[in-house]
Amino acid sequence: MRKKILAANWKMNLAQTEAESYLESFLPEMRAVNDVEVVIIPPFTAIATLTAFSEKLQSVRIGAQNMHWEKSGAYTGEISATMLRALYVKYVILGHSERRTLFGETDEIVNRKIKAALDAGLRPIFCIGETLRERDAGQVEQVLERQIRAGLNGVGKKDFTEVIVAYEPVWAIGTGRTATPEQAEEAHLFVRSILAKLADQPTADRIRIQYGGSVKPENAEELMRQKNIDGALVGGASLDPRSFAEIIRSAEAALV
Repeated sequence: MRKKILAANWKMNLAQTEAESYLESFLPEMRAVNDVEVVIIPPFTAIATLTAFSEKLQSVRIGAQNMHWEKSGAYTGEISATMLRALYVKYVILGHSERRTLFGETDEIVNRKIKAALDAGLRPIFCIGETLRERDAGQVEQVLERQIRAGLNGVGKKDFTEVIVAYEPVWAIGTGRTATPEQAEEAHLFVRSILAKLADQPTADRIRIQYGGSVKPENAEELMRQKNIDGALVGGASLDPRSFAEIIRSAEAALV
């Protein structure tokens, strides 16, 4: 059985002192959590603080929101996978729609980052998803297949299960709109079918696919009960420690 993974993407929110306060409230909520994996992904400035705190609770991992594909060099403002590993980061978000749309990241750039992350021993959270225009034009499968094939181009089959795929319909991110559980499950099933073509069915069956896009306590359990939804990449709702904890408990409840 694939272990569900719940990840909190704080984006450009919560400074170091706020991160400390967050964990002081959040970690006690996690003491009884055993059946799902939890990842907190803060801004770069709070990673070291959260890593120190998370050592108190092995069920919580720390991730990063981005990285460069080079190990070092003249890349002002960038962070390498080696630097993240030195901070005991386990996961890194790559290909998020905000990076694609606001910062011009292409499928090729995402692919280079994924391979660099895997080479460094990091687990990529590889984001894919269609815009509302693409969905209305009936291009969902075309867009997802292109993103998956391009993003995983050159990745060896043995590394596939180190990748977490996050299906995030762009039209549902931060809008309050959420894909219905049926829409999300349909997309996840299609994503798994493409992964099976690139590797094989047993490998695809082991890859975890998260859903992201206005996940909140009110809809989390129903989403998590879908067969091919293996967790969530949570944005705004993860900024409240109690809200994120409630989403995690909903994921555990879905296992019953």
